[in-house]
Amino acid sequence: MRAIIVEDEVLARSELAFLIGAHSDIVITAEFEDGLDALKFLQAEEIDVIFLDINIPSIDGVLLAQNISRFSVKPYIVFITAYKEHAADAFEIEAFDYILKPYSESRIKAMLNKLVAAFAARSRPREEGHLAVSNKVNLWKNEKIIVVDADEIYYASAQEKTTSVMTKGEEYSMALSISEFHSRLPQDSFFRCHRSYLVNLSKIKEIIPWFNNTYLLRLRDLDFEVPVSRSKVKEFRQIMRL
Repeated sequence: MRAIIVEDEVLARSELAFLIGAHSDIVITAEFEDGLDALKFLQAEEIDVIFLDINIPSIDGVLLAQNISRFSVKPYIVFITAYKEHAADAFEIEAFDYILKPYSESRIKAMLNKLVAAFAARSRPREEGHLAVSNKVNLWKNEKIIVVDADEIYYASAQEKTTSVMTKGEEYSMALSISEFHSRLPQDSFFRCHRSYLVNLSKIKEIIPWFNNTYLLRLRDLDFEVPVSRSKVKEFRQIMRL
């Protein structure tokens, strides 16, 4: 299992990491003091469990957990806090557990055993091929994670260090390269037509011949045309049976 810790107290964070390492094989892939930094990280990385304090800078733990609860694939959330009064909020958003400070080693150990067992049970159907592949994609807009169906995406374009994603009425961003973003989409529906563009094949309205035997792809509902680079023309013709 891969995990992150979101906790702004250095000693509490170190103690928790030590206990997790001592009583489980869970790998702590990153640690954060700030809720917004954690949310940005989760946009680009899939992890299995979040150990989350409530009183953290930028975005408090409850608000961060509410954003996480909208993910297409939801990690387990374990709250780690000194405040009893947020327990009702935590379980309303289906937190896995709620651990109070100061830590009890026996309580941490019991939680970790329960967590590992739950993860194994959830993973088993996936390994046996009984779990349907999700068609949902997590996108980023106004410091929030928005879950959309992949079929709502018309095209994506590479920016400097991010990827811009366009649906019918909204533009989103991803802190991923366009290649990384493409890998998260249904491969039979999206085509990398250019080094800077990928397109949803079902959204193509017109295929317009362009210079050097290339094409422009005019998209339905949008006043926009996506280019097909010369290196992609042969593959595109095969896919579209031209």
